[in-house]
Amino acid sequence: MQPNDLPIVCLPLDLSDAAAAALLEFLQELTATLERHYFGQLQRHYRAPNEHTRDLNPPSVGPPSDPPF
Repeated sequence: MQPNDLPIVCLPLDLSDAAAAALLEFLQELTATLERHYFGQLQRHYRAPNEHTRDLNPPSVGPPSDPPF
C-alpha cells in the first residue's frame, strides 16, 4: 500500500502496537463525540426512510387469502 492509495487521509504505515491502539481509541472517542453532538440529526436521518417505507408497505391484516402449497 502506498500513501497515495488512501482516499482522504494518509495513515501511517508503520505504527507500533501501542500507537495503533492509541489511534483506535482516539477514533472511537471522536466517533462517540460526533454521535452525541449530532444525535437529533442522525435520528431524523435514520427515521425518515423507515417512515417512508412504512407508508409504502402497509401491514397485512389477517392471514393471506391464498396460503402457499
